[in-house]
Parts: sequence; structure tokens; C-alpha cells
Amino acid sequence: MSFLESNYENAVMILLDELGYTRLYGPDIARDFRNSLYMDALTERLPHINPNADRQAVDEAIYKLLHMEHGALVQQNRQFMDWLQNGVEVSYQKNGETKHEIIRLIDYQNINNNLFHAINQWTVMEHETKRPDVVIFVNGLPLVVVELKSCIREETDFSDGYRQIKNYMHEIPSLFQSNAFCVISDLADSKVGTITAGFDRFVDWKTVDGSYEETQFARYDVLFNGMLEPGRFLDIIRHFILFSQDTPEDKKILAGYHQYFAVKKAVESTRHATETDGKGGVFWHTQGSGKSLSMVFYAGLLQQALDSPTIVVITDRNDLDDQLYTQFAACKDFLRQTPEHAESREHLKKLLAGRQTNGIFFATMQKFEESAEPLSERRNIIVMADEAHRSQYGLAERVKKDGTVVVGTARIIRDSLPEATFIGFTGTPVSTKDHNTREVFGDYIDIYDMTQAVEDGATRPVYYESRVMNLGLNEDVLRQIDATYELLALNTDERDIERSKKELGTMEAILAAPETIDTLCRDIIAHYEDSRQNLLTGKAMIVAYSRSIALQIYHELLKLRPGWAEKVKVVMTSGNNDPEEWRTIIGNKTYKKELARKFKDDGDPMKIAVVVDMWLTGFDVPSLATMYVYKPMSGHNLMQAIARVNRVFRDKEGGLVVDYVGIARALKEAMNDYTVRDRKNYGDMDIAKTALPKFEEKLRVCGELFHGFDYTAFIQENSDDKVRADLITGGINFIMGKEENTQNLFQKESMLLRQARTLCQSLLNKDQRMEAAYFEAVRVALSRISGPRKLSFKEINEQINAMLGQSIRSDGVINLFSDINEEFSLFDPAFLEEVGKMKEKNLAAELLRKLLSEQIATYRRTNLVQAEKFSERMQRIMNAYCNGLLTNAEVIEELRRMAADIAKAHQEGDALGLSPEELSFYDAITRPEAVKDFYTNGQLREMTKELTDTLRKSRTIDWQKKDSARAKMRSMVKRLLRKYKYPPEGLEDAIKTVIAQCEIWADEG
Repeated sequence: MSFLESNYENAVMILLDELGYTRLYGPDIARDFRNSLYMDALTERLPHINPNADRQAVDEAIYKLLHMEHGALVQQNRQFMDWLQNGVEVSYQKNGETKHEIIRLIDYQNINNNLFHAINQWTVMEHETKRPDVVIFVNGLPLVVVELKSCIREETDFSDGYRQIKNYMHEIPSLFQSNAFCVISDLADSKVGTITAGFDRFVDWKTVDGSYEETQFARYDVLFNGMLEPGRFLDIIRHFILFSQDTPEDKKILAGYHQYFAVKKAVESTRHATETDGKGGVFWHTQGSGKSLSMVFYAGLLQQALDSPTIVVITDRNDLDDQLYTQFAACKDFLRQTPEHAESREHLKKLLAGRQTNGIFFATMQKFEESAEPLSERRNIIVMADEAHRSQYGLAERVKKDGTVVVGTARIIRDSLPEATFIGFTGTPVSTKDHNTREVFGDYIDIYDMTQAVEDGATRPVYYESRVMNLGLNEDVLRQIDATYELLALNTDERDIERSKKELGTMEAILAAPETIDTLCRDIIAHYEDSRQNLLTGKAMIVAYSRSIALQIYHELLKLRPGWAEKVKVVMTSGNNDPEEWRTIIGNKTYKKELARKFKDDGDPMKIAVVVDMWLTGFDVPSLATMYVYKPMSGHNLMQAIARVNRVFRDKEGGLVVDYVGIARALKEAMNDYTVRDRKNYGDMDIAKTALPKFEEKLRVCGELFHGFDYTAFIQENSDDKVRADLITGGINFIMGKEENTQNLFQKESMLLRQARTLCQSLLNKDQRMEAAYFEAVRVALSRISGPRKLSFKEINEQINAMLGQSIRSDGVINLFSDINEEFSLFDPAFLEEVGKMKEKNLAAELLRKLLSEQIATYRRTNLVQAEKFSERMQRIMNAYCNGLLTNAEVIEELRRMAADIAKAHQEGDALGLSPEELSFYDAITRPEAVKDFYTNGQLREMTKELTDTLRKSRTIDWQKKDSARAKMRSMVKRLLRKYKYPPEGLEDAIKTVIAQCEIWADEG
């Protein structure tokens, strides 16, 4: 017995029943299908949750739930989530007065005061009639839609579930007005996302209790147990879902499992710290894993857990302050207060003095250095420090040469807020040598390292390529750069800073030399155009040593590529003494915001940003895949910078850091403070040692799979496009002649080859690039031909042209199948004749088999008998072909004849005067050949038409799933057939075919 979607649906319902949900079957519930709410539960429960509310107030709340204001679905959902988390504000008239109340939709204090239902096959009639697999209700409100797919059906996968959810949002949007999140599962893969989440933002929930062990792969039940246990489910709804308004369109954000459990731990640690030593701990979640949003969730939960404390958020740079403030401001509705910027120390003091609770205030560390006087001695102040282990956070006092005492910033902040509790947030680990951080903040609360983030798909790995030698820097210069790194790591001492300034001045003179800048820019252009320009969206970042060098790079790039004026922009701070020409390039604050918008827009012509310090922390462009480094960096500054390229975007394999100043040693040293598994997995990011060997291995494997087929002419420079096109089709034909296991192995290995090549393209020689391009062309065409999607010659041509254009920079036009470049029809005689002439017989047979299979599958949804006839015939042909009983040419001829017969079958109904719908029942009735001996053709047509008409008139939406409705339908069909004394004696099984056709017709209607 197969494990179908219905079996999996039942398994999920059993699991939800065990979690405490009342399990119901949708078609058994009498209700208005145009209303997506479960009204019986809603009207019964709301008075219990609001026992002191007037009944009019409850009724008004229900009315508002049923009559959402018109607008976009996302806006309606945002309004509903506010009601769900904070209650519905209502007004009503009572004894001539206007009364105001807040009606709660969920009792968050007493879980048992809520009704939890899991209902499968919940019908909603709106633009279309749809029936999602499972819907989770709380107090009659449909909060979760679960779409299930069978893991054993080859023709469907997880992506089909995503498309179905998106289609539901268009067809039955009222169901999603109240949606908290959606779950898609095919047993092997289970993910969760919100109504605004793209396909790549549906993520795993990998733990039930917060432990990160054994989470490389997640079982389906972990998501359901981890998220839908009633207590945790309500906690997630109340504290871990928000809308961010920092983009043109609102985005609904659901916390990831690592954020949920870490924030819970952080709040408990903070609660303990307020009662003891004020050390809340350090929250280390690797860059790109959503640390800023974790801080927002933490701030929101803290208000509930600690009775509305005042929160002070500290950063050490203005741009970081702006970025973090922008994130909090975008979530102000969730936080239920608007964060404020402290313009000065005095302003911060007034903000703190003006209240005893609440308030979220942002300040840079420099604000605290303006005075040693306490800002506030209140105890209910929580200090959130972003990047908590920078060198400025010193606790110890230092004495300068002139006897002046310099107090560390951490000490100043502690003295300014002596009773506050401190918690540190960081994207990079605290150095083992950094005792100050632990003295201020305490130990780690939670660690979410690079390895875990990559396994979860929260980030992508970062790789490294050295291009130092391309600049021609000599050993003395490289040694000087190494010395600079040492100074950067030790710049807390006054003498070191002075020495550093002198050394750095010399360094700038070397790196700013016109001939060096010219060499640098020529190499960046060559690397970018050959390897990175056509990857994803082509976004890249150049990190310059200084502001003046950034301008030099900008001018040199435009000199070498005059057409790049819109492609390249400079992003850096401006100074009062900047030359006038700089100002026109750098622009003002508004202009920089516009550049940020353009760089984040994947379709914008701005592709390359030249930066110095700005955008190296807290600035996210998911499609950014390349960073060119022309600036010495070390420690967490380096790790923060390179993390700009580790964001998730489509099929991005990883980010590439291209090094022009020798940062390899600094990278290795920075990794020393990471977890053991991070050091093991990412301690060496060099593509020459990681991606290149993988590429060479996969290139060799693909070559071995093609043993016996000579494709070497494809690699030769003097080959023309027609030769290459013929070799591609020949290669497809060759692989198709192999066993299915070999075909699958080639698809897998050539995909791994492509992934490795995206990282190490610049290290490859011409032959390697050409050979890899060949295998990729065959892989893409093969997947199009044998995949589930309908194929067009035009699409294959375009795909191969694009691939060859990127891989070998060919300007020629390549037609994969001679001159055929139009959409085709299976029933077009010219097309069938063209296929018959193809030299590549394996390819021709596969094309016909695929198209016939699609046609039969379509038939099966309407005409069971015809589909089974053709399916059996196809199977006989292909079995004979596989067993060597038919030659390539013979099997193609058989399939062509079958195509002609399918076309003829389409026309049979017209000859009989029957519609396609009627023909399907006629074929079912006349399936046994002997039937025609008992009835005239007129009687059979009359029987068919009456059966079709009766079914059409009595169709109900319950037929598809409700057993009792299907039983009534079967009885009705049998009664009608008995009227005609069908089936004849001795043909009792004939009625089974008719009933099966009726059920298919009902299900598809």
C-alpha cells in the first residue's frame, strides 16, 4: 500500500490530537462556507475569555473580525495580528453613553481557557472553492494553514506546497486575514513561513526544547511538537511575530527557532541579573542570522517579563546606531512604543529622568564620555550593547605619559548607570583574551555559530581568494601590512596609536600609488567580468583602505570602463574639509540612503559599491556575493566585514572574499575564538584548497561518466557554434542511453560541479571553463527534457545560449535543435516528422515519452478508460524498448503512432455527438466490449447523457472528501444504471469502472 497524502494528513492529525487539539473533519461541520472562521467556537469562547465585558462589546469585536476593512491582504493581516496580540478595541452605546473596551481574542494567562482545534479539509468558498489540508484554530480563529505533500510522489515536492499556499492567498484570501504562519511538509521536509515569506524564507524548526544538537536534519514531528504545543504556540503568537515597516512593503517576520529559544534564555538571564550582579550575559549569534531582530524580540518580551523597564541601546558607531535604530523604529507597532535617539548626554539624561518605566533610547558610546556624572540611578534600566567586545569597552583606568588618567568607556558607562543591568549582543565571538567583556556582561547566554547557521540555511559560507600577487606587492610591503595588522589589534594604548598613525601613513602612500591603483582596478575588472558579473545579480563591494583611496579607485574604474557611471558608486562619510569634487560624488545623507535603496534593489543598475567603513556592519544585501578587500582588517572587524556576503539568496552557493592585501593570516587568527566545529569547517576558507579541489574532482567524475563519447571538439578554440550545439545534443542522447542510475548520477555530479565552479571560476584555465560549460549545458537541457515541466525548444535554446554566453563568452547564436525554435504541439504532424528525423534517437524517444506521459496524465483526470488504455500501451512499448525488442527507430515510430491515436481519440466525441465530459462516461460504460452486444448506440448515448446530466445537477462540494456524500453519489449512479438494466448479466464488474469515472469527475470538478 502506498503512503499517500491522505495517509500523511491522518498522521499529522493524530500528532495534533496527541498535542491536545480537538480533532475535527471539516465536511462534518455544518457552516457557511463563505466564512473562514469557525463561528461555533468563536461565539462560545469569547465571552469566557472576557467575563467582565458587556455582551455588546463582544458582539462588536466579532463584527469587526467578520468585516475587516478593505485593503491589501498584508495590511488586513497586520491589523488582525495587532488584535490577536493586544486585543480588539471596540466602542458601543450603553444607556445613551459611548463605552470603550478591549476584547481579548486569546487568554494568554490561562491556556486552558482557550479552545484548540485541528480541522482537516476546511472548505472556504470565495473567488474559488478550496479545501486546505489542515487548519489550526484557536477560539475559532484560523491561525495556521498546513499544506501537506506525499514524499513518495515524484511529480510533486515541497515547492508545490509553497505554490499552493500562494495560490490559496489569491483564491481564498479571507482565510489568511487571520493567519499567524503557514506550514508546508512532505514528511521529508517540513518548513514554516509567513504570508510575506518567499520560498527561500520558509525555514526549518529544528528543536523542541532549545538544544541545537542533532539538528542538521529535522524530523517532521519536531516542527509540529516544537511550534504547535499549545503553550509554546501562544507564546510564539504573542511575542515572536512582528511586522517590519522598513521596506516599501511591510514584511511579516516570524522568529526562527534559534531566536525564540535564545531570546527566552536572555530574558531569564536578565531577570536573574536584575536581582544580583547586573551581568545579563553575552548573546552570540553569528552574522547574518537575524541578531538585530533578536534584539527587537528581546526588547518586546522584556517589557512583559520585567514590568516595562527602560531600555538603553548602545553602539560604538553612528552608522551602526542608525541601522539598529531604523530596525527598531520599523517594528515600533510590535514594541508598542517609538524608540528615540539621544542627541547628547544631556538629552539622554532628560529622557531617563522623564519616566520611571518604558522607553527605548539609542545612544553611541561617545555620549557617555562627555561626563562622569551619573545619568540615572534607577534599577529598572537594561543596557543592550551591540557588538559588546570592541576594544573601547575597557574597564581599567590607564595613566598617560603626562600623568593624565584615562578611564575606559565600559567603566564610564557603568558609573553613568550604576544600578543598570547590562547584556551584550554580538555577531562574532568574544576573544579569549578579552576579560573586560566578561567583567561587564558575564558569560555566554546562547551561541548560534557559523556551522549551525549554514546547516539551517540561515546564512551561506564565506570563501576566500588571494589576488595579492596580482598587484605585484613585494615581500617588504607584505611584512609592513602584517605589522599594520598587529597595530590594529593593539590600538588601545596611546603609544601604539601614535606609532600606528605613522605606520599607517606609510601604508597609505604605498597602497595609494597610481601604478598600484591602476593594477588593482584592472584586476578587479577582469575578475568581475570573467567570474562574478553574471553571478546572481552581479552585486559586489570594494573595501578601500581610506577615503582618498576610495575616490582613486572610483575614478580609475570609470577611466577604464567609462560606461560604468551608473554601475559604480562611492559610499563613505563626508568631512567638513573635503574637496568640493568629493562632495559631488559622496553626496549628503539623503543621497546615501538612496544609494542603499539602489544597492538593495536587485534590478537596479548600481552593482558595485566602493566603501571604507560604512556598510561593513549591519548592512544587508542578500544577493551580494563578492567583496574585494583592499584594506587591512583583523579580528571581529574583519569577520563583521566579510559577513556582508554570507546572506541567503536563491541558489547562492556562498560569498567570495577577494583579497588584495593579505588578510589570510588575520582570518585564521580571527577564527581562533570560534567554536571547535566552526574552526574545523571554516578555519580555511581558501577556494584554492576548498572549492578548486572539489571542482577538479567533479569535473573528472563527469568526464568519466561520458567515457565513450568524444566531446573534445567542444573545448577546442576553432570549433564553431554548430559543432558545439551538435555535441550538446549528442551528449544528451549519450547520457539518455545509459541506465537511469547513471543519468541520475550525472545530474547530481554536474550540479555539484556547477556549484564549485561559481566559487573558483577565476582560478580555472580555458579548457576547464569550456569543459565545465559543456557539462552544464547538457545538465540544464537534460533536466528540462526529463523534468516535470513542459518543454519548448525555444526555452532550451535560450538556456543553452545564456549558459554558453556566461561560460565561454561566445557571441554566437546556438540552436540546440537545428532551426526549430518555436513552441510545439504533440499533435502537430510537422513536429512528429521532425522528431522522427532526429539523429539523437534516445533524445527523440525521451521527448515523445515525456509528452505522451503528460497527455495521459491529463486524460486520467477526465477520462479514466482512455488514460488506462494509452498508459498500458505506453508501458508495453517502453518495456519492449528497454528489453531490446524494439530498435530506437521502431520505438519512435510506435510512439508517433500512439500520438496520432491520442489525437484521434480527442475527435471521437464529436463523431458521437458527445462533449468530452460525456465521452468519458460513454467510454466507461462501453469499456467491456460485450456491452455493445446488449445495447444500441442510441441507447448508450441516451444512458451517457442522462448520467452526465444527473451528476452535474446533484454535484456537491462534499463529494470530494466526505464519505457519506460519496456513498450517496454511488447509490444514485447505481439507481440510474439499473433503470437501463446495466450492467448486463455476467458483466457485474463493469459498474466499478463507471463509479470510478464518476468519482474522478467529482474530484476534478
